[in-house]
Amino acid sequence: MAMTIDRRTFLTGVTWAAAASMLPWEARGAVSQGTGMADGGIIINALGGLDDPNRGADGLVPELSPRVLAEAHASGLTAVNITLGYVSGADDPFEASVRDIAATDALVRQHERDVLKVLSAADIRRAKAEKKVGLIYGFQNGAMMGNDAKRVDIFADLGVRVFQLTYNPANQLGDGSMAPENRGLTPFGREVVARLNARKVMVDLSHSGEQTCLDAARTSTAPISINHTGCRAVANLPRNKTDAELRLVAERGGFVGIYFMPFLNVSGHAHAEDVVAHIDHAVNVCGEDHVGIGTDGSVTQIDDLNVYQAALAKEIAQRQAAGISAAGERPDTYPFVVDLRGPRQFQKLAQLLAAKGYSSGRIEKILGTNFLRYAQTIWGG
Repeated sequence: MAMTIDRRTFLTGVTWAAAASMLPWEARGAVSQGTGMADGGIIINALGGLDDPNRGADGLVPELSPRVLAEAHASGLTAVNITLGYVSGADDPFEASVRDIAATDALVRQHERDVLKVLSAADIRRAKAEKKVGLIYGFQNGAMMGNDAKRVDIFADLGVRVFQLTYNPANQLGDGSMAPENRGLTPFGREVVARLNARKVMVDLSHSGEQTCLDAARTSTAPISINHTGCRAVANLPRNKTDAELRLVAERGGFVGIYFMPFLNVSGHAHAEDVVAHIDHAVNVCGEDHVGIGTDGSVTQIDDLNVYQAALAKEIAQRQAAGISAAGERPDTYPFVVDLRGPRQFQKLAQLLAAKGYSSGRIEKILGTNFLRYAQTIWGG
């Protein structure tokens, strides 16, 4: 279905990372007074973005402006899985995906002092050592596969390292979280998973239906991930994962990232305490070695919340008309956590987890080293 909506909008939450403005030098000062994680720890966002939501950029290619880069560095971010490629709309899925990769490669070359393209776990460690932000190329829909699983080879060679099988609706690989039939992984989906395993690409089941996730976890010869989700036992919404999904992914050595999204609370108005509650539940189900963060947002602030609010109803209506929205999206629900946003979001989360009794070692796992371990398992390096 053709769409006029900005492909970035609400997809990754990038557009609404925060509501109050903070200048880059103010952000740096705030972080330096935090927990110290920005200086010493590895922070990996298993799904997020780098852009300036105040500029209304189109598409999914990151915007590496001075402000965006300054606030990313100030946040302590080591690496982030960014969404590229086709998700929905009138574009040809394959062509749109190749275009996004090429455009992002050009940006990385232009900003090599600040960012690097992540192809292995070693590149994440190098980003930390060189004080850069690692960009992990990822997809959030398998539509660009068409009916040819060998296209996995093309995208793996282009540097795609995370492949989410479905978005909210069904596609040729399986059913998404909003597909009512919950039919699971298709035969073609199984073929694609096998090819992803062979090429050492992460198989991500965020946005998938429950049966698709369970099927993929059992089919895959490598551990799979759910890079951005919540826990359905805490908030019963389709975008959140059941304990059965969480447990199976962890038992097979995978990774689960908790997002900072409205689906963390059935009211649609999520707070920092909801993020902590979902992380805590995931740790109890999966174990502390398999849980991290995939915020579904960025660290750059929104300067004028009123301007954003005026556009939100239109954006949601377009997503609903296109059939890609999820239960819980409404014009009055911000796609971010109201009190956990901006360049200090990771430091504040660390403080909240510490207040709950989490050790510094467990916090470091959640903020980054669990994902790094998982990446090492899949990509090597």
